[in-house]
Amino acid sequence: MAKLKICVSGSTGFVGKNLIDNFNDKYNIISQHRNADINMDVNCYIHLAGKAHDLKQVSSIEDYYEVNTELTKKTYDAFISSKAQVFITLSSVKAVADHVDDKLTEDFFPNPHTHYGKSKLLAEKYILSQEIPHGKRVYILRPCMIHGPGNKGNLNLLFKFVSKGIPWPLGKYLNMRSYLSIDNLCFIINELIEREDIPTGVYNVADDIPLSTNEVIFQIADSKGLKVKIYHINKSLISIMALIGDYLKLPFNSERLQKLTDSYVVCNNKIKNAIGKPLPVSSKEGLLKTFQSFSSNV
Repeated sequence: MAKLKICVSGSTGFVGKNLIDNFNDKYNIISQHRNADINMDVNCYIHLAGKAHDLKQVSSIEDYYEVNTELTKKTYDAFISSKAQVFITLSSVKAVADHVDDKLTEDFFPNPHTHYGKSKLLAEKYILSQEIPHGKRVYILRPCMIHGPGNKGNLNLLFKFVSKGIPWPLGKYLNMRSYLSIDNLCFIINELIEREDIPTGVYNVADDIPLSTNEVIFQIADSKGLKVKIYHINKSLISIMALIGDYLKLPFNSERLQKLTDSYVVCNNKIKNAIGKPLPVSSKEGLLKTFQSFSSNV
């Protein structure tokens, strides 16, 4: 039996590289480069290309809409015109909300505040406004913070901080946050490709159990065989330090403080019910694998 032919955009990014590592033996993967003509002779499109949230604030506003909105629209139009049966695109929970008081579900009314979130939401709205031809399936996935081998985001910075044996100063922040293991994301995408019984729609994707930043700190320390010290410094002083980071464009700034300390819990019930299977990796197992990969790259 011939392998399914899958076109993947954003194949050189963090998610793309891990996805190809997981799928190479199973599917015929075609990497779609941003400025190349979109391949029409495939069974499935997986659209991963996107402009990530810019913590250093060096990107122009136009960059977000050019990549996250217009490129997604172009790729989706190609899918509609092609013989492909499945379209999967990565949006973001930030297309819905920058802050969550309870649990984020798919029923929330979208109200993003950043150009990253707004550009993702515009792409979603374009897709949802189109009539889906018979025989085609369309999935918009909204992941929370994705982690795994090769991740270079906030978790990597947190890992480096703890690995140096520096006491963690943000112990006063008692938050809960959802994470998404790259293994669970690949598992979900594989199910969407192979199964025709999973309804078209928008799905949040996250690991089952949210964790506090303090718990993540202990996970990092355990992976390194270190004892961690957690300090409970006054929040007002921490906020002042973050504002200084904003002014001086330092790695520790208000946005990074928010990412490290805000609660952001994502409900994954809809996708789990649709798949009808448990996710293969627990929250702590996924993080441990990620931290072990960081150690091997030091």
